[in-house]
Amino acid sequence: MSETPSARSAQLPRRIVQLYVGLALYGASSALLVRAGLGLEPWNVLHQGLAELTGLTIGVVSIIVGAAVLLMWIPLRQKPGLGTISNVFVVGLAMDGTLALVPDAHALAVRIPLLVGGIVLNGAATGLYISARFGPGPRDGLMTGLNQVTGRSIRLMRTAIEIAVVAVGFLLGGTVGVGTVLYALSIGPLAQLFLRVFAIPAADGVSTVVAGSQPKRAILRR
Repeated sequence: MSETPSARSAQLPRRIVQLYVGLALYGASSALLVRAGLGLEPWNVLHQGLAELTGLTIGVVSIIVGAAVLLMWIPLRQKPGLGTISNVFVVGLAMDGTLALVPDAHALAVRIPLLVGGIVLNGAATGLYISARFGPGPRDGLMTGLNQVTGRSIRLMRTAIEIAVVAVGFLLGGTVGVGTVLYALSIGPLAQLFLRVFAIPAADGVSTVVAGSQPKRAILRR
């Protein structure tokens, strides 16, 4: 049984709220990882390295890189959604805004909670905005687009892309550390958990979960 137009319309306000709250929290969580100074998630290693090189803020660099990656969708024949375009701008703006509010941390007693809190918040933010079903972020779309063009697995494409951006970012001065490893190990389980928590029930009582760039429907079991 598919959702009726009226059911989709009734869900729209919640989906929009989830999208923008999720993207804002994603930017905020990334800022907490920057302040922790114990290692960033792969793409922000690159963003921080480019920020060091150019003198721009890391949020502005994130927006520029996101827009550049979005241009790479054209030959890959990927189609952006509202969430895709919003991702480019909202995450970077929220990141810079949070960095302006949260001071530098020096003591490990502060930095470790910032790291752990940032990773958990990142997982929650991921669950929120993906469950809203407004399209993948630019970087996820690049991954799925390369998967479709090359025939290689999603796992291989993601691993190759993230190794490349971490390596370039590190060479440019981005922070790689225990936080990078902890993020890599924990973000998958956290995202899966919060996708279940924030899944929006469809009209037939089945929750909708997004995998890759296409929404898939699955009955969620606790």
